[in-house]
Amino acid sequence: MKRHAAFLGSLALAFGLPLAVRAAGPAVLRTFKVGGEGRWDYVALDPASGRLYVPRSTRVMVLDLEGRVKGEIPGTAGVHGVAFSADLDRGWTSNGQAGTVTVFKLSTLEVQKVVKTTGENPDAILFEPATRRVFTFNGRGKNATVIDALSSEVVGTLPMGGKPEFAACDGAGRVYVNNEDTSEILAIDARTLRVEARWSIQPVEEPSGLAMDVKRNRLFSVGGNKLAAVVDAASGKVIATLPIGAGTDGIAFDPGTGCAYASNGEGTITVIRPTGATTYEVAATIRTRPGARTIVANPRTHRLYLPTAEFLPVPKDAKPGTRPVMIPDSFQILEVGEAP
Repeated sequence: MKRHAAFLGSLALAFGLPLAVRAAGPAVLRTFKVGGEGRWDYVALDPASGRLYVPRSTRVMVLDLEGRVKGEIPGTAGVHGVAFSADLDRGWTSNGQAGTVTVFKLSTLEVQKVVKTTGENPDAILFEPATRRVFTFNGRGKNATVIDALSSEVVGTLPMGGKPEFAACDGAGRVYVNNEDTSEILAIDARTLRVEARWSIQPVEEPSGLAMDVKRNRLFSVGGNKLAAVVDAASGKVIATLPIGAGTDGIAFDPGTGCAYASNGEGTITVIRPTGATTYEVAATIRTRPGARTIVANPRTHRLYLPTAEFLPVPKDAKPGTRPVMIPDSFQILEVGEAP
C-alpha cells in the first residue's frame, strides 16, 4: 500500500477519519477460519442480530461476528444467496441447483417451507420491504420469480431479456438488477411487476455486483472488464466510470462512510467515494486475498466481510477458464476495517 501524503489524505476522507489517525488505513483485521466443505457465493449480514449468512453449496452456515458457527439451514442445493426481513422474522435462500427458495424463521433457523421458482438457477435474491415481496433472479431461466413474503406463494414472473445478476432496491418499491448479457440495469416496479426501464451502462461489460446509495439515489455496478459504473437511479444516466480490480463479483455500499467497495478476486477492494454531486473517484485500494470476490458491509461498525479460501495452483496445461481447486477445510471469512 502506498504511503505518500496524497494517498493518506484521500484514505482519511474515504473513511471519515480524523487526520491524527488517518495513516493506519483499512486492512484485513481478522480472518475467521471457518473450514468445512462447499463453495460459496453472496454472504449476507443482519446487523440487528449480528449474524452472517454464508451459503456453502448444500446448506447455509450462520456465524456471529466473531466467526463462531451458530447454526445452519440445511437442504439448500446450489445455494447462491440469502435475503431476510427482521420485522417478519423470516429469511429466504436461493437454491440454484434445486430451483427452489427455502423459507426459514430468522430467530430459530427452522425451515418453514420450500417454494419452487419459475425459472432455472435462482441466483441473486432480494426482499423488497415496501411490497413485502421476495425476488429471485434466475440465471438460466433469464427471468425473475416474485414471491409474497407473508403467504410464501408465487405472485409473478418477470422476463429479464438476458441473464440477471445481483439486485438492489430503494426500499420504496423500486428494484434494480444487472443484466449480464446486455450490459444493462433494469428498473422494476415491485408493485405492478413491470420492467419500467432498461439502461445501458456501457462501457461496463458483463455486470455482476450491484449496490445502492439510497440517499443520493445512485447505483454502483461492477463489470468483468475491470470497470465500475455509477448510475443515476432516476434517469439511468451513467455519471461516472471508474477502474477497479480483476475478477470482481460484488460491491457493497456503506451509508456511514459514503463509499462503495468493489471486491476483486485478484485480492483487492477498490474504494469509490463521491467528490461532488456528480463526481466520484477511486479513493483507495485495500489488499485482501485472492478469491475474495463477494462482499457485504456492516453499516453499524463499518466493517466489511469477504469469503475466500486457499487454492491449489491451476495447472499450466489446464483449459482456459479452469477453476482452481480449493484446499480442503481452508474456507475463511476476512474482516476488513480500521484498526481499533
